Amino acid sequence: MDQLKARFKEKALPMASELKAFVKANAGVKIDSVSVAQVFTGMKGVKSLITETSQLSADHGIRFRGYSIPELKKVLPQANGDTEPLPEGIFWLMLTGDLPTADEVAWLSKEWANRSDVPQHVFDVLDTFPTDAHPMTQFSVAILSLQTTSVFAAAYKDGINKKEYWDPMYEDAMNLIAKLPRIAAYIYRRSFHNGEHIAPDKNLDWAANFAQMMGVKDPEFKSLMRLYLTIHADHEGGNASAHSTHLTGSTLSDVYYSLSSGMNALAGPLHGLANQEVIRWVLNMRKELGKDRPSQDEIRQYVIDTLDGGRVVPGYGHAVLRIPDPRFTAQLEYCKAHFPDDELVNVIWDIYAVAPAVIKEKKPNVKSPNPNVDAHSGATLMHYGVTEYNFYTVLFGVSRALGVLASLCWDRALGFGIERPKSVTIDMLQQLVAASKETEAESVA
Repeated sequence: MDQLKARFKEKALPMASELKAFVKANAGVKIDSVSVAQVFTGMKGVKSLITETSQLSADHGIRFRGYSIPELKKVLPQANGDTEPLPEGIFWLMLTGDLPTADEVAWLSKEWANRSDVPQHVFDVLDTFPTDAHPMTQFSVAILSLQTTSVFAAAYKDGINKKEYWDPMYEDAMNLIAKLPRIAAYIYRRSFHNGEHIAPDKNLDWAANFAQMMGVKDPEFKSLMRLYLTIHADHEGGNASAHSTHLTGSTLSDVYYSLSSGMNALAGPLHGLANQEVIRWVLNMRKELGKDRPSQDEIRQYVIDTLDGGRVVPGYGHAVLRIPDPRFTAQLEYCKAHFPDDELVNVIWDIYAVAPAVIKEKKPNVKSPNPNVDAHSGATLMHYGVTEYNFYTVLFGVSRALGVLASLCWDRALGFGIERPKSVTIDMLQQLVAASKETEAESVA
């Protein structure tokens, strides 16, 4: 260990233990209306953002402009012969607050097709990466490389009035969303299918064209992608990818800088990368137990062993939700309707049957032992042969762009300024806590 690293270890690790005790003892103390616990736990529950596109309730789950996922499946336009909503419809809803008609969704689908051509330099940039580079790394860089086409950057350089910032932001958002399936499919084919690319079909809707370019043969996969890209689209503004996109955008960075930032946040295992970790955990369980379909008792013991080993059960728990994630439920219902006998899917259902109770028993302080969206998506994708689980977060990212870019358009239209919260040192916080306690004691006396 070098001398600088040793000195840092000497300073930081003891402080971490002291700080844990300090937070536990003073969690509820308020500093300017914010508790000590909130300062140290990622500002959980602090109301400091405006997001019009969706709202998350701990007890009811996600609502997009007031509509639940089951409601959206009934009211959003669908492709002919399909029962799943078109993602174009949820973007229209999030951006305008209005449910679109079938004609409006058809127009948007065609509009995205017309904007979907990707400049050659983006592919050239991707081709400089080794094929085993993580797909999220490639995805973020590809988005960033599109910044050369930014309408907002050009307009800002020319001196556009700030009241008109929303206009080029809208154009960039539309252009970027249109191109994302082509970029993601290119990454998928170069990384896992020997660079044998499949040309886009501009006569297909946005999700179906993505499925086509990925090369999945089962036509039913187009239906899954319509559902998948709809339900992953947004989760209000406080989650890491949405907040990162908003934060970067608040500096007047354009959508390319902003979404690349958001995708870097999505790539973390505590956020979108969890879908990759779930399926890895499930596959490891099957391998270690030597069974493709372990019993619920065997799964229960494996969950116990995971928790006793100081690890988490990926796909379970949520920072806000206190119920099973409605996005998990939507995938569960899809699988029951289309392939209820799939072996891996049934393992996921068996985990769902036992894991929440075990987590609650072993970790009584856990606020939510229920499954989140990531608990089911991997097994659903694997049914169609998309077994390359380190690509799953890219699929999440393509969908999440719909919500965060709609929100960026609203940020510009409403004239929001740069985000700049106040930070304090640990010493300052300790002094503030002491002062708060002293004031409280005087008021009681």
